[in-house]
Amino acid sequence: MADFRVGIDFGGTKIEIAAIANDGQETLRRRVPNPREYEGAVRAIRELVEGVELELSGSATVGVGIPGAVSPDTGLVKNANSTWLNGMPFARDLSLALGREVRVENDANCFALSEAVDGAGAGHSIVFGVILGTGVGGGIVVNERVLVGRHSIAGEWGHTPLPWPQPDEVPGPSCFCGNTGCVERYLCGSALAMDCDGPGREDASGIPARAEAGDQKAIAALDRHAERLARGLAQIIDILDPHVIVLGGGLSNMKHLYSKVPPLLQRHVISPQCTTPIKPNIHGDSSGVRGAAWLWPRETPRTYRTSGS
Repeated sequence: MADFRVGIDFGGTKIEIAAIANDGQETLRRRVPNPREYEGAVRAIRELVEGVELELSGSATVGVGIPGAVSPDTGLVKNANSTWLNGMPFARDLSLALGREVRVENDANCFALSEAVDGAGAGHSIVFGVILGTGVGGGIVVNERVLVGRHSIAGEWGHTPLPWPQPDEVPGPSCFCGNTGCVERYLCGSALAMDCDGPGREDASGIPARAEAGDQKAIAALDRHAERLARGLAQIIDILDPHVIVLGGGLSNMKHLYSKVPPLLQRHVISPQCTTPIKPNIHGDSSGVRGAAWLWPRETPRTYRTSGS
């Protein structure tokens, strides 16, 4: 049995590692630049893990969150925005470098797992974690286990069509995935900025403050965004019926979402009452490393809530 868990958040510019004790307490954190080339990245992770184990005088399980997925058919990375990972046997090569099994998972799934284990979704059986930022993603966790799916794309609701579209939303903006009208192209940060201020705008960070100051364009854009988010999440509730939805990413800091979106769900959810709680995340930027660490689950089963908030 390992002495502690190690989680690694493999970002575009940095690699972050954290050591998590078996009781969930973080005991150490380090960050190094991402070499942005394959062999250097494998070497950097090996050195980070070995350094942490030496400093803490113990052995660790290792989980890694990446901005992509590992194909269950080939074991190769796909859909990574760190494109030099694509087509590479990352999990296998890390396991060989460290002399043990290394678990590699999508970073949105790691976020969802972190919040499900000891974050805003703790104690709930089915947790849907949402990323609202430069893109839109998600992860599904059932009883503290990530639901991956046949193609390792479970939770990718950002690349489903915006449901119940209005006439002016059809056919919708083009998406990098090759389709039009994807949820991501309505709900990500740049989409909100463009909806408020027109083409070419990318930064939505100042829109909530403008709305609070009475800017009508900002108020209208935030209202449209909340209503579209409600439609997207209502479809998730109709299909998955999670016990809680946890929001992450930069736009999750917009406080109005937690008061405006829940009452908008009812119109589209096929249930006499929709009581699904929508909560802000607890661990924030730490969710990536914490979720990666929890890819090695607890040994003692827990009791989960299946109703209530």
